Amino acid sequence: MKSTINIIGSGFSSLAASCYLAKSGYNVTIFEKNSTIGGRARQLIKDGFTFDIGPTWYWMPDVFERFFSDFDKKPSDYYTLEKLNPAYSVYFGKEDFITIEDTLEKITKAFELEEPGSSKKLNTFIEKAKNNYDIAIKDLVYNPGVSPLELITPATIKKINQFFSTIKKDVRKEFKNDRLVKILEFPVLFLGAKPSDTPSFYSFMNYADFGLGTFHPKKGMYQVILAMENLAKELGVTVKVNSNIEKIIVKNDKAVGLVSNGESFYSDIVVSGADYHHTETLLDKSLRQYSEKYWEKKTFAPSSLLFYVGFDKKLKNVNHHTLFFDVDFDVHAEAIYDNPKWPENPLFYASFPSITDANAAPEGKEAGIFLIPLAPGLEDTPKLRETYFNKIIERFENLTSQNVKNDVIFKESFCINDFIKDYNSYKGNAYGMANTLLQTAFLRPKLKSKKVENLFFTGQLTVPGPGVPPSLISGKLVAELVTKHHTILDESII
Repeated sequence: MKSTINIIGSGFSSLAASCYLAKSGYNVTIFEKNSTIGGRARQLIKDGFTFDIGPTWYWMPDVFERFFSDFDKKPSDYYTLEKLNPAYSVYFGKEDFITIEDTLEKITKAFELEEPGSSKKLNTFIEKAKNNYDIAIKDLVYNPGVSPLELITPATIKKINQFFSTIKKDVRKEFKNDRLVKILEFPVLFLGAKPSDTPSFYSFMNYADFGLGTFHPKKGMYQVILAMENLAKELGVTVKVNSNIEKIIVKNDKAVGLVSNGESFYSDIVVSGADYHHTETLLDKSLRQYSEKYWEKKTFAPSSLLFYVGFDKKLKNVNHHTLFFDVDFDVHAEAIYDNPKWPENPLFYASFPSITDANAAPEGKEAGIFLIPLAPGLEDTPKLRETYFNKIIERFENLTSQNVKNDVIFKESFCINDFIKDYNSYKGNAYGMANTLLQTAFLRPKLKSKKVENLFFTGQLTVPGPGVPPSLISGKLVAELVTKHHTILDESII
């Protein structure tokens, strides 16, 4: 008889774990609290417009390819991928922007125009970043974070000094142009921490940006979720939506099932891809590994204020991905990490998927997604949301030299309270725990519970960290740990 596994949540990590576990012969059921799958990667469909609610960047395509190849599949079996050109643009002032195109050769030319001599430095920097990327993907991120020895390989020993310097120091040592510095520091924001707190080794994110490029799945990032759901179901996984988990059933310090909507569902193993902190609140206090004090001390990735806007016309002077760095980054970062408060003049990001993808908006109209990074745990009110929409839309109009406010058909918002309500997210963080030096690899919350037998965790608060590609990897890691652990248990019984 097949062993049964119940999985909490249906985000990237849960879906990945379900596929690997089903392939290994387990009978797997996913429980999703919301009415649609995807966790933070859901969709908003309204008046002919389609928005990705969560992730909008498709980076590190090799990780997606590796995931599907583990099942003798390819991404192209499920969705169509387009490399964006330009990848994105960055505004620094009114009609003052730098465009990042789709090849390193083109990007070095753009750098050279900004800072003579910088193209040679950029090539050297990206070569080093590529080396780090190869080490990270081959030697590090596919480790389960159970031992510090995972970080010690012949390749990483040569890089040890890079764990004690920072991205900020490295970038500013080589590049003097503040605009180029901001562009080079931008990718590590996906790791959830400031460049000044991110180890130099994480420059591999710059290779993901400039070396591998930015892609877009036709019809949006949700197509990846649907692809993974299709694969999971092909492998025999059962998916239950509208299935909120009220408790993890524990007997004799072993997880034996879940209570969902008042009904008990028993299993041999429980895996949670839901928020780690929330998952432990489903246990009695004595069975939780990490105290409230532990979570309070951790550095979390930011939350976000998001707006999904339908415009009644096509917009100009923007690209699919557009960043607005026309205000002081350090002041905004301080409001997120050092002195948590609503930033007076926020940086923001905008995505206009309908520039690339006709499926995102009706003909002649534009779909816009606007994101302001915020400290988790802040007060979140309709009045604040409206105030900040007005702030950024006025700046947007000024910077891109166009009037758009009167062309808004509708706008929907999503912020801290929604992250808590929809995802049980700790303090309403948007994408997990930051990857700082003291929150890397074995220093992150563990994949396996130390107090409850047969209880495992996956996702952005455990290894390897925040982001979509790491979530796919996290799903694989927990599945391997479950399989290994279960094999040992079976052998001990024999």
